[in-house]
Amino acid sequence: MRIVIVDDSGLRATVLEDGLREAGYDDIQLVPPLGAWVAKLERMAPDVVLMDLGSPSRDSLEEMLAVSRALARPIAMFVDQSDDQMIGAAIDAGVSAYVVDGLRKERVKPILDLAIRRFNAFARMQADLDEARSALADRKTIDRAKALLMKSRDLPEPEAYALLRSTAMNQGRKIVEVAEALITAHSLLGGTE
Repeated sequence: MRIVIVDDSGLRATVLEDGLREAGYDDIQLVPPLGAWVAKLERMAPDVVLMDLGSPSRDSLEEMLAVSRALARPIAMFVDQSDDQMIGAAIDAGVSAYVVDGLRKERVKPILDLAIRRFNAFARMQADLDEARSALADRKTIDRAKALLMKSRDLPEPEAYALLRSTAMNQGRKIVEVAEALITAHSLLGGTE
């Protein structure tokens, strides 16, 4: 597992690195948050990012959002002090674990594990949500195509659906693809719903 530590303080980075090495991790890179560090992180393609920002500013949280979007990886953030606004901003930025005043090497492994598990749980929920949205959109498309068939061919709903399904099977396509094609053809022919 490749782990990148983003830290501007050598002392704090050493604590993180020691904790990781004691936990058995050896592919550890240190990146200071200077210059084009987000682009550098993207090129490094880490599996996990640990950030130790001491006292994060609004700008550093904006950079965290950029990191989170660019990498889509678990991120654990260690800070010395915080407030509700900073915690909310960190969560919005995609931070999986936000640890206030808790930088000790024996805590690094459990926090790393937590960040990975939370990231994976959130990714699963996001995938489920995307799948549900897609299924709903497909259902609406199929319903619209059924309505067109029911109106144009004077068919009851079960027969309109059966016609869509048999056409899809005969053409080796998904039913939603046939429905989309029907809707497109209908609109090209100047049909109104």
